[in-house]
Amino acid sequence: MALWKDTTPGTPSSPPPPAAKDTFAPPERPVTNVASLNPETTKRTSRERQEMKESVIASDLTIEGKIIGSGHVRLAGRFKGDVQVDGNLTIDSGATLDGQVRAQTVVVGGELKGNIETAKRVELLEGGVITGDVKAGSLTVAAGSRMRGQVEFGWDEDGKKSSIETKGFGTAT
Repeated sequence: MALWKDTTPGTPSSPPPPAAKDTFAPPERPVTNVASLNPETTKRTSRERQEMKESVIASDLTIEGKIIGSGHVRLAGRFKGDVQVDGNLTIDSGATLDGQVRAQTVVVGGELKGNIETAKRVELLEGGVITGDVKAGSLTVAAGSRMRGQVEFGWDEDGKKSSIETKGFGTAT
């Protein structure tokens, strides 16, 4: 019995032995290149790879620890600990976070018990609650949200007035 396949031209190759009835043999399917089916899919997936990925903490999870890294984080459950990400942090409605936050953009639809130390933008959605201090480049507060703490916005890291574009009735000074 040979351990290799004879590739000499003109040598008939024998078909594989039939599978026994007691063993499982998956049906043979042709292998297709999925990317060749839809070129739009290929463009979209390569673009998504360049963007940051989003990690999700599901609504039925309770986690205690620390999150550090790049990418976006969406919290739908409960998390106790500090969060420091280079991307965005989203706290969904019904979710709670108990800890300090450092992120580019923080969107609070649930409850945050802790300080937002540095953020370019903070959005407090309707029904959202922040108990702690906020330092951000800009702050958007929706009607029906609540906050207890001190807020500093519109200043850069050096304490100088940053250029802020205002929308609505008032003007920023």
